[in-house]
Amino acid sequence: MTNFLTNLVAFIALISILVAVHEYGHYIVGRWTGMKVLRFSIGFGKPVWTYIGGKDRTEYCISAIPLGGYVKFLDSREGPVEAKDEGRAFDQRPIPARITVLLAGPAFNFLFSIAAYWVLLAGGITIVTPAVGVVEPGSYADKAGLEFGDKIVGVGETATTQWEATLVAILGEMVDDGRVPLTLVSDDGRERQAILDVGDDKTRLTEPGALFDGLGFVPWQPPAVIADLPGDGAAVGSGLAIGDRITAIAGESIKNFDDLRNAVEPRAGQDVTIEYVRAGSVASVDLVIGERVVNGETMGYLGVGWTTEGADAYFQQLEYTPLQSLHAAVLKTWTSTVFTVQMLGRMVTGDVSIKNISGPINIAQIAGASAERGWRYFVGILAIISISLGVLNLLPIPVLDGGQIAYQIVEALKGGPMTARAQMLGQQVGIFALLLLMSFAFYNDIARLFD
Repeated sequence: MTNFLTNLVAFIALISILVAVHEYGHYIVGRWTGMKVLRFSIGFGKPVWTYIGGKDRTEYCISAIPLGGYVKFLDSREGPVEAKDEGRAFDQRPIPARITVLLAGPAFNFLFSIAAYWVLLAGGITIVTPAVGVVEPGSYADKAGLEFGDKIVGVGETATTQWEATLVAILGEMVDDGRVPLTLVSDDGRERQAILDVGDDKTRLTEPGALFDGLGFVPWQPPAVIADLPGDGAAVGSGLAIGDRITAIAGESIKNFDDLRNAVEPRAGQDVTIEYVRAGSVASVDLVIGERVVNGETMGYLGVGWTTEGADAYFQQLEYTPLQSLHAAVLKTWTSTVFTVQMLGRMVTGDVSIKNISGPINIAQIAGASAERGWRYFVGILAIISISLGVLNLLPIPVLDGGQIAYQIVEALKGGPMTARAQMLGQQVGIFALLLLMSFAFYNDIARLFD
């Protein structure tokens, strides 16, 4: 129940913020271009809170269904316009002004993303170098010769220093022909080339969460090698020793200390088998996970410590001035926008799995998980989804901003508005396209719940 409430609150907050940003773009640019705004609503359906203000007596509403929002402009096609408002209706303004207003919503989503990234990057950040973690035997990564600790300094013709750019480049190369050329630097500084060849498996690997499992390696993190055995832990006297690398707990694979912590914490008091590697040999030991109380919650406690020795080479501290962080935020937003457009195009051609289309259930889960991890993670998710919202609204579907822009362009070219019949047909096609998109999204959400 706690997770459900967290997801629900985080989802409502996320959608409300992004919709408010998007609709404010339409609203403020509409006012700047001389249009009369009748209503600004966050949410659909019956208003639960309304404020009327300004010289135009605009209604500002929060409505009952928090799944969107809208700005309603005065429009002579919907009824007579009073003499004092003549020329201020949306359809009475010049076509360039209408297009500007329609573009403003997506534009504000991109500007919001830039601002969010600027906040996150301000003052500098610590990042993990793109590097190879544990490699699964027999996997594509193993066949390509990838080894634990290899730094990925290039993908195809793209030099890579951060994981985000690395993932974008890997996916881009993979969906082309199923081959991903990598430039690697090993622990001893030796540079070499490798090719991940996934062949016809490329579409499956674009499914959410399938990339690393499918390729057979995880991003580098300090391995679960025991560096300390505190006297109050269950590991002391169990047969485990300093230098052992834990590989599994109760059959659950352990690739790094994050995996180890996630496996131990929910197993307080449980009798488990721990598999480990010592001097190249595989062994196992049975023990009962200890427990300790943290913030009033009982958690499993194994009692093993780890060291950061040798890990410094895999971390980068990026320092930014305010201007540099702004430049980095703009670049990050641009890169993410281009990648989103490319992936949408690849979905149409079938090169990328349509399982990447997410609906409200999955977005709520992502929002809740990011909120639990802290404000920085939540702001990062806001930025990513804001970009997606901006891109989707520019699609040439009649009920979206992109479709309405297309209408204005057609009107400019033919010298008059489209016929009511043509607009109605366009609306029907647009609604069908949105329903189809929503059906995919809900199907994917439900399928993920049962995975």
